Formats: sequence, structure tokens, C-alpha cells
Amino acid sequence: MSNGIIERIHFIFTYQFAKVGEASITLWTLLQLAIFMTAIFYIASKTRTVLVNRVLARTRLDLGTRQAIGTMFRYAILIVGTLVGLQSVGINLTTLNVIAGAVGIGVGFGLQNIASNFISGLIILLERPIKVGDRVVIGDTEGDVMEIGARSTTLVTNNNIAVIVPNSRFVSESVINWKYTDNLVRFEIPVTVESDADPRTVERLLLDIAAANPDVLNSPPPDVCFNEFTDRGMKFLLRVWNQNHLHKKLVLLSALNFAIHERFAGAGIEIAIPKKNPPRVQPTPNELASVS
Repeated sequence: MSNGIIERIHFIFTYQFAKVGEASITLWTLLQLAIFMTAIFYIASKTRTVLVNRVLARTRLDLGTRQAIGTMFRYAILIVGTLVGLQSVGINLTTLNVIAGAVGIGVGFGLQNIASNFISGLIILLERPIKVGDRVVIGDTEGDVMEIGARSTTLVTNNNIAVIVPNSRFVSESVINWKYTDNLVRFEIPVTVESDADPRTVERLLLDIAAANPDVLNSPPPDVCFNEFTDRGMKFLLRVWNQNHLHKKLVLLSALNFAIHERFAGAGIEIAIPKKNPPRVQPTPNELASVS
């Protein structure tokens, strides 16, 4: 390689096309910064993985807590690494005040959603209203929390469909968390029977049905509430406890409804069906004339 080519390459890499404070921004400076930041991102990702899957896995912390701690460590490494990387290439952070002001204006005009979602993500990780592994319902979406990122949270539904939800929704909207305290949840199955049925027989049959289902817990025990009399009949509520079907609630509810239909039919108890209003018949002209 001739000296002319070496000098040209040296000129390209050391050519100053910008200046931040006292630091000269060259292609070589950007290349160094890019290599350093790539290494920082890799280290942050590997540290989070080792921390969550190896170090914290030996503790009694649940998966959601381990994931939250790992993510916070990743953010800390990225922030510190970025500051060190800028300093290492000669960029004094005090000279970035103008840039920070410009970014602030940009956030005020066009990046509100990004900033809101990022801050909401930090709030979620610190306060932990939801965590990885929880079963949540937000709006019309129900699924398992698979990942809580800087901008969004990933839910996976029973249909194995991933739904990306902005973090700000979990802070500003009402969220149902089926596993916030533990996996123990009570399910309610409404049953309406005709008014000529014996209420105590209905109660006994419903308790027998609950006891016969292997997924219904004995402690706390199931119970039956006689809610009210209506024009349709008598309304009952079978309440059962379960901790295995949070992800597939319809499986348990369907099994109980099948059993209720079969046992009631065998016992001669008729389940009340909503009565349809008879169709309204328009009066004929002659009928209208006779009324007038």
C-alpha cells in the first residue's frame, strides 16, 4: 500500500466535520464510540441474562421480580456505559447542555409518547403492579406478561398471539391482574332455575357438582348463594376456588356448566330460559276506527 493511500485513509478518518465543545468529531471518533456502545449493549444484555437465570435463580424471588431487577441493572449499565463512552472519546458532558435542551424541546413537541412510555416502564419495574408471568386484562386484551420493555409490554393470549401494549396504558388505565397476590382465584357460575324447583335441592346439587370436579379446591370450600327471585325464576350463584386455570378459565367454567345441565336434567330441575316478548301486532284500520 502506497504512502498516498495511507495518507488519504488517515485524512478521511481524522477529518473534523463537527465539534462539540473542545472535542473534535471525526469518523474515527464515531467508529470508536460505535464499537464501545456495541460492547456496552452486549455486556448489559449478558449481565441481565446471567443475573436473572443464574444468580437470582438461586434465591426465592419469583420470575417477575428477577426480571424486574435484571432490567433495572441493564438500564443502569447502559446509562453508565454511555456516559463513560462519551467521555472516552473526549466529549465533555457539560458541553451537551445545548443538545439536551434541544432534545427537551423535541420531547415537548413530538416525543411525548415515547417519553411517557419509557417513564411508565420504569414505574412498572419499580412499583411492580404487573410482572413477567402475570395474567392480566387491559381493555379487551387478556394474556400472560412475557416481557416488560423500555417502551412497551408484550402480552401473549391463549391463541398464542403476541399483543404489544404501550407501557403508559398500564399506568393510566385500570388493569386486572389475576396473579397480583397469588394464584388463588374464585370463579362464579350463575344459574337460574324455574320457580317451582326446591332451593335446597338446587343448593345440594350444585355443591355435589363442585365437589366432583377435581379442579375445584376443597379449601376454601365452594358455596352457593341464593341471590333473588325474578320473573324468570330463582337465581343462584355457585362460587368455587381454583388455582390451576387462570390461563384457561373457560375450561373450568365449561366443565361445570356441562355437569350442571346433566345433573339438573336428571333431577327434573328445569333451567330457566329468558322469555321472549311476543311480537307486537299492528292494529288494523278498522280496529283503530272502532277505538276512536
